[in-house]
Amino acid sequence: MEKQDSFLRSLFSIAIPVALQSLLQSSFSIVDQIMVGQMGEVMIVGAGLAGKFASLYSVLLSAIAAVAGILISQNIGKKDKDGVSRNFYLNTGIALGLAVLFIALCEIIPDTIMGLYSTEAEVRDCAVDYLRIVAVGFVPVCGSLMLSTILRCKEKATVPLYATISTAAANTLLNYVLIFGKFGFPALGVKGAALATIIAQYVGFFVILGYSVWYFSGKRDSLPFRLGVTKSAAKEYLGILAPIIICEFMWSLGENVYAAIYGRIGTNDCAAMTLIGPVIMLFMGLLSGISQAAGIIIGKDLGAEKFDDAYRNSKKMMLYGFIGSLILSVLVISLGGFYVKIYNVDDEVKKIGYHLLIAFAVIAPVKVQNMITGGGIIRSGGKTKYLMVIDLVGTWVFGVPLGLITAFVFHLPITPVYFILSLEECVRLAMVFFVFRSRKWMVKIEN
Repeated sequence: MEKQDSFLRSLFSIAIPVALQSLLQSSFSIVDQIMVGQMGEVMIVGAGLAGKFASLYSVLLSAIAAVAGILISQNIGKKDKDGVSRNFYLNTGIALGLAVLFIALCEIIPDTIMGLYSTEAEVRDCAVDYLRIVAVGFVPVCGSLMLSTILRCKEKATVPLYATISTAAANTLLNYVLIFGKFGFPALGVKGAALATIIAQYVGFFVILGYSVWYFSGKRDSLPFRLGVTKSAAKEYLGILAPIIICEFMWSLGENVYAAIYGRIGTNDCAAMTLIGPVIMLFMGLLSGISQAAGIIIGKDLGAEKFDDAYRNSKKMMLYGFIGSLILSVLVISLGGFYVKIYNVDDEVKKIGYHLLIAFAVIAPVKVQNMITGGGIIRSGGKTKYLMVIDLVGTWVFGVPLGLITAFVFHLPITPVYFILSLEECVRLAMVFFVFRSRKWMVKIEN
């Protein structure tokens, strides 16, 4: 009974703050979409397509943070304090290098990048304006995510939540002021939304940085600078990182191919797809806490060689995620019609948006299981090659070909195109369950 209570305490201490944090982060997109949405379809599509490219950076950054979380969790399970410091600073340095690379791309060749997403000059110009500004926020996003990772591993997940509350409040206020030109400021439209986003990101970063400096300079814990790694540890690290980078990059690239498919079906269709994006983020974000908790809790169990506990706790979290996803799917179908009415867009866009929400709600429980079982549980053992193969097969063998065929060979409307290509999630799930039941992912990392 005591072991069960300890498990639930750890799960709730991580999952609830992470879920609330994801809820607030999703509010960035919802607030941006609602406010920018008052200015018409071109603004919606431009900001949405720019956000798709920015998501490439977010996905790769999340991959690096995922590796840091795997290694730090297992280090904590092994009570290896030097390993915790070494893996935090190493991954943070790599993440900062990635931020600099993406900032350079967004500032030097934004026209070329956005030209891949849309052939309409007005939409492309709007997307370029948004992308150039929002790229300035890549550095604070990097710092916030890496600090959040180590604090969650230390079961201090409420601190990133407080930082996100600050960010959400600043983003909402600044959106209102800068998009519409309130309190004497000029009305900047989509540029205002981008400026609001980056300023808010800096606010959140300084909040979490201030707490981290206080926490790790105190007597209770420390984070001394460590970078040195052995040749075997470096090889093991790259063996974990490379598959995650490859699969996350290729998955995100596939998502961008999907965005290009939607964009070329038609502006109304693309606007409807962009319109439901925040709901998808909100849905997955609310259950991402279980996935994050799974990676940390199971990682600690594996580091301490408690393999039976790891397997048993994994099945509990998979069940919790399934129940939660069913409840949320019912809510999406029930409330989707009210959500699309918020936007100042054509009735046709609203109608398409609601149909897309229904399609998403049907496939969402499968997506959630993949997120928790693959992205949280299996990944915690460092066997990331399994997940790389699963993601590559799902996205590029099934998802992308199905999207291209349904859109450009059969010329189907966007709703069946979206639903059919989303069936690749079912292929992923079958492969994920096979790997999970094999238990080959249950490994103590020696790094």
